[in-house]
Amino acid sequence: MSDKLKYEMEFEVKSSTSVLYNMISTPSGLSEWFADDVNIKNDVFSFFWDGASEEAKLLTKKKGESVKFQWEDDIEDGLKTYFEFSIKVDDLTNDVALMITDFAEEDEMDEAKRLWENQISDLKMVIGS
Repeated sequence: MSDKLKYEMEFEVKSSTSVLYNMISTPSGLSEWFADDVNIKNDVFSFFWDGASEEAKLLTKKKGESVKFQWEDDIEDGLKTYFEFSIKVDDLTNDVALMITDFAEEDEMDEAKRLWENQISDLKMVIGS
């Protein structure tokens, strides 16, 4: 397996930070746009899509600001990868943006970015952004 590369994406989201934070940090919020269903037990989130599931450990959570997860498979493989949702507010305009930090193998980078674009499109539709 080749090394995964870190990348970041930024999406403008017309939403209050409290609504957006709820959508990225709670099982009920995540199940509205990120996965078909989400459960949590002892800081491990279980994500379900079309009969498949993956688990991610909650690494850090800053109230109203960010949430960072690491896939259990990456933990088992000893990788230092993670995916993070961070809320950024422009000081001048008060525009709200959602920053995504993730890792992908070089040959899967374009596909990974397209997947996030689709996921964030779903998020925006759910919150009416």
